[in-house]
Amino acid sequence: MGGGGPQTGLDGAGTAALPPSAGAGRPPHVTGSGGGGGAGPAQERRAGSGRRAARGPRPQGLRGTAEADGRCAGRPADMMSTKAFTLVSAVERELLVGDKEQGHIECVECCGKNLYVGTSDCIVYHFLLEERAQPAGTATFSATKQLHRHLGFRKPVSELRAASALNRLLVLCDNSITLVNMMSLEPVPSGARIKGAVALALNENPVSGDPFCVEVCIISVKRRTIQVFLVYEDRVQIVREVSTPEQPLAVAVDGHFLCLALTTQYIILNYNTGVAQDLFPYCSDEKRPIVKRIGRQEFLLAGPGGLGMFATVAGISQRAPVHWSENVIGAAICFPYVIALDNEFITVHSMLDQQQKQTLPFKEGHILQDFEGRVIVATSKGVYILVPLPLEKQIQDLLASRRVEEALVLAKGARRNIPKEKFQVMYRRILQQAGFIQFAQLQFLEAKELFRSGQLDVRELISLYPFLLPTSSSFTRSHPPLHEYADLNQLTQGDQEKMAKCKRFLMSYLNEVRSTEVANGYKEDIDTALLKLYAEADHDSLLDLLVTENSCLLTDSAAWLEKHKKYFALGLLYHYNNQDAAAVQLWVNIVNGDIHDSTRSDLYEYVVDFLTYSLDQELVWKYADWVLQKSEEVGVQVFTRRPLDEQQNSFNPDSIITCLKKYPKALVKYLEHLVIDRRLQKEEYHTHLALLYLDEVLQQRPGANSKGAEATETQAKLRHLLQKSDLYRVHFLIDRVRGADLPMESAILHGKLEEHEEALRILVHELQDFSAAEDYCLWRSEGRDPPYRQRLFHTLLAMYLQPGPSVPELAVAATDLLNHHAAEFDAAHVLQLLPGTWSVQLLRPFLTGAVRDSVHARRTTQVALGLAKSENLIYKYDKMKLKGSSVRLSDKKLCQMCQNPFREPVFVRYPNGGLVHTHCAAGRHTNPSPPGPGART
Repeated sequence: MGGGGPQTGLDGAGTAALPPSAGAGRPPHVTGSGGGGGAGPAQERRAGSGRRAARGPRPQGLRGTAEADGRCAGRPADMMSTKAFTLVSAVERELLVGDKEQGHIECVECCGKNLYVGTSDCIVYHFLLEERAQPAGTATFSATKQLHRHLGFRKPVSELRAASALNRLLVLCDNSITLVNMMSLEPVPSGARIKGAVALALNENPVSGDPFCVEVCIISVKRRTIQVFLVYEDRVQIVREVSTPEQPLAVAVDGHFLCLALTTQYIILNYNTGVAQDLFPYCSDEKRPIVKRIGRQEFLLAGPGGLGMFATVAGISQRAPVHWSENVIGAAICFPYVIALDNEFITVHSMLDQQQKQTLPFKEGHILQDFEGRVIVATSKGVYILVPLPLEKQIQDLLASRRVEEALVLAKGARRNIPKEKFQVMYRRILQQAGFIQFAQLQFLEAKELFRSGQLDVRELISLYPFLLPTSSSFTRSHPPLHEYADLNQLTQGDQEKMAKCKRFLMSYLNEVRSTEVANGYKEDIDTALLKLYAEADHDSLLDLLVTENSCLLTDSAAWLEKHKKYFALGLLYHYNNQDAAAVQLWVNIVNGDIHDSTRSDLYEYVVDFLTYSLDQELVWKYADWVLQKSEEVGVQVFTRRPLDEQQNSFNPDSIITCLKKYPKALVKYLEHLVIDRRLQKEEYHTHLALLYLDEVLQQRPGANSKGAEATETQAKLRHLLQKSDLYRVHFLIDRVRGADLPMESAILHGKLEEHEEALRILVHELQDFSAAEDYCLWRSEGRDPPYRQRLFHTLLAMYLQPGPSVPELAVAATDLLNHHAAEFDAAHVLQLLPGTWSVQLLRPFLTGAVRDSVHARRTTQVALGLAKSENLIYKYDKMKLKGSSVRLSDKKLCQMCQNPFREPVFVRYPNGGLVHTHCAAGRHTNPSPPGPGART
């Protein structure tokens, strides 16, 4: 067969358009008798035919289409069986020989609709095959006889090969290959033929490059010789003769490579280089060799031990062998199957998993060949066709038998035989079906992977679970259906444990796919189903689903949550759908006990938190009284914890204070928030808070025995506010405090009015709290100048030392004050105030500190004086240096500022030597540029 041009091969159809399984062309026949075995002398083949004919008329074991997928008696049924082919009749004996008994079928050839049959009485028949498709996916054939021709020999027709590109039929008879017209069966006028041929094979992968010839390889009658010819329309040309190590019995060819069955072994021989590669041994005396090209650079061989071996031209096997009969006499390929013929059966083996898939009883068969995917088998009296069931039907049959792995292997293998787009659609559906089979068997991991790989519309799975799909969903199940189950109840047969496992699987699967591309377009269905599953199972993930982005349908989901009493979750659903009023009302009903839902024990705090961050002012005001009535301290957080921008823009503090007047504790908390946290500089807030503190202190005084700690805390807050704030109305508070027996507060207020003597009097004489008096001095002098601070401490000391009855405590306080704060006093003035009776030892810390400070001040002053003198000396030195240098001035000297000459002997000289007019110097503050060379005179 020529390469590179149109209609270049003997592919049986006359075109280069071949099915994918044919590789580079139609797989070559198995050389030998009837295409099934080794090539022997014509007499042997004829004798074999005679022996087969002697067994009786048409084979009794052939049950044709009725029992094509049956098993023979005594052979166990294969658990991996598949109905891959049906056997139908193509040519009956009556069409061949009529009433004659002499002629027997020796060989067949099929080229498109043209079927050729060679007989033992040297006749070639031409039939036209018509194929009729059947509803079940199979087909029937009818043959119409066109003509027949006797070739003029007394030997049987050994082999027939069609070269459609040349419109020639190659006929091997009596060791001679004759070229005849495919339509008329007339020999070519030139009489071209190849003599001395025992068997022939066509090169399906030719190397000649000539589109108007075919390459033919023959086993020559010369011993151990292979010859290669180029065959044209009316002539033949020998191009190579190759010697072999042993006598060849069968041959197949691909490119430059010959696959040969020799007497004791199979080899690969490159006829261009002469390099041979041994494959494996076999015994030709025990079995008939089979050599068949199955694709580019690959062959199928009958190996030892009943193995069908695959071999490449490199001498390696890329596929596992298939196990067939020890007595196999022919083999054919119909992807993905290897078909083998023995004396009683046709067996079908998968090339994908090497398992035997089908066995068809077929007695007295001796020819098995495939032509562009059409498999023909023949006895000596009839021709039959193995019609493959569509791969999709085979796969569906496997799936129906729950044989998922086999179905997937077969589906993957079908990729090369089906257009890409069609295959992808088919394969996805098969994966989905397989997934449902695994799902029904509770093989969830396997099912999940199959669903994912098959890009399952997840609603197909959800629809198995009653009531999970939303009522508004427009989904309808795939047709034809992907499974046989109405719903989960039917699938589990009511087994509650199985049903629970299925629901857990769906929860897991939906959770995984909801954020992937699988969910595109179906998010509402997925999330709604997931919510229903979570609610029914009381699953913790229900809340996670509702507080994150989701597509749950409100109507269906709300009814389902209410049915399962998931009211808190229902509130989250309302909130997600912008129905906050409904959500809060639902939660309020739960807190009030109107409905029961124990999801959250802190639901009241949750409602407060929800209102705190709600942007709906009307909603916040609506439930403000409710949260405050439940707890003033917690409820007020609705206002105090709001985001700062909202507090400034949306909620007016005055309105909030008005609302909180009925809730004093909440009001105090809110005013603390305004004054302490937000530090609002508004007098009325500070005064209001101070008054509330004061009122609470006054109310607590009668019950001090029971509420002393609380009163102390409130008083501390009041005192802290009075000390730190400068915004409250001091006089107003003094009037409220007067007569209330609150001396400390009074002292602080007098201090705010700069009435220090009165404040210190209260602290010293009324409270006798000398430590508080010292703290007062420190507090009021904070941030003030030292003289102010000194006056405060002197005032306190004078109060301790004022004339009157001697009080020992005051003397001790004065001593402590001096000793602890020596730096705050003028020691000379203090010594004048101190009583003469006080000992030096008593005031030792004060005196030591005073002396140290005095010495330190004197020395610091001396250092400063020395530095000033040194700086003055430096200035004097610089002045003397300047006076020691002369300056010559003339009318040619120019001012460095205005560049005009000097008109009078008055000038200003800068340290850098520049001379300027006095009026220029007065108007400038920068030194002029230094004079250039030669500028001085």
